[in-house]
Amino acid sequence: MHKVTLIPGDGVGPEIAQATRRCVDAAIEAHGGKIDWDEQACGIEVIEAEGGVPDRVMESIRKNQVALKAPITTPIGKGFRSVNVFLRQELGLYACIRPCKQYKGVRTMYEHIPVDLVVVRENTEDLYAGVEFRAGEQATNEIIEAINARAPGKKINTPPAETGISIKPISHPGTRDIARAAFQYAVDNGRKTVTSICKANIMKFTDGLWYDRTRAVALACGAQFEWEEEKEGVEPDALVTGIDASGVKYNERLIDNMCMQLVQKPELYDILLTENLYGDILSDLCAGLVGGLGVAPGANIGPDSAIFEATHGSAPKYAGQNKVNPTALILSGKMMLAHLGEHQAAAALDNAVAKVIEEGKHVTYDLKADRNDPSAVGTSEMADAIIAAI
Repeated sequence: MHKVTLIPGDGVGPEIAQATRRCVDAAIEAHGGKIDWDEQACGIEVIEAEGGVPDRVMESIRKNQVALKAPITTPIGKGFRSVNVFLRQELGLYACIRPCKQYKGVRTMYEHIPVDLVVVRENTEDLYAGVEFRAGEQATNEIIEAINARAPGKKINTPPAETGISIKPISHPGTRDIARAAFQYAVDNGRKTVTSICKANIMKFTDGLWYDRTRAVALACGAQFEWEEEKEGVEPDALVTGIDASGVKYNERLIDNMCMQLVQKPELYDILLTENLYGDILSDLCAGLVGGLGVAPGANIGPDSAIFEATHGSAPKYAGQNKVNPTALILSGKMMLAHLGEHQAAAALDNAVAKVIEEGKHVTYDLKADRNDPSAVGTSEMADAIIAAI
């Protein structure tokens, strides 16, 4: 018996959460297991009414250590900050794992090219740490003055009263943890390459640190380097032990070049290891390669807890219409089952999803060749088909 927190979210969240719950239950019960769901309301209405994520939600996640979360709306440019960012930082969920794999039957420009990528994104640092200062405030002016006084030749030349500031923290421990997670994932899942991605040619003290530390972790894990000169002056990270990645290649790409490489030849890449902001962008790019956010699952993992969620948003305009594709959250449920050690159930659920999508009969409108196809089914009916295929 596994105790799992279920957060239905808002918008289309409750519909896809219910569909996913039924599919996960069918998969695990078919292999002798069971999940005891602890459902916790935490949509935009609850958060606005209670002034933030309720304590009961945090207590449930900390107690159960595993949660399945449907999308929650984040106001743009106003209101409370992202619930996703809050949960990641409060629970120390430093590793965001987002697989982007082709499923036969999903429309994509790359149908004849094998695309099977995993974005491993640092989750708690970088510009998404949310350390920002509003233009025109006295504290912002003082920060700009202090920076200009201490950084000769690198001054902020825009008018202080009209300039906002965001701080980009990148640390040795944060980079070490996510790099170690990437190599462990590679070893556990038979992956062949880890590509470290940043913009170190411009941001030499933050992204430069990123490369220094990912190289040190790669050395400690015994990975093969694409270019030997990247090893020069680097010592293996003494705090990284117990990972034998001798069968894994380590290489590096700058973020702008990586975007071009993925569009031109995505089949050459495997695990993409990167910082928070770059990882957010690359996740959507990679999802686009395999058919869109509707088939893009995700996991946020820390030392004590893990939250599994779809990459897409809450799409409130479709709420209550039994219309949206539940695949991304169902595949997140598959990742959750694997995390719980229920590997047979996870494989069965993945195979069932693949079968239903390939057949193309009982799928939502976005998975049809013609989005106006009247044979498209609803969210619940697609879940029924997946359950029947388990």
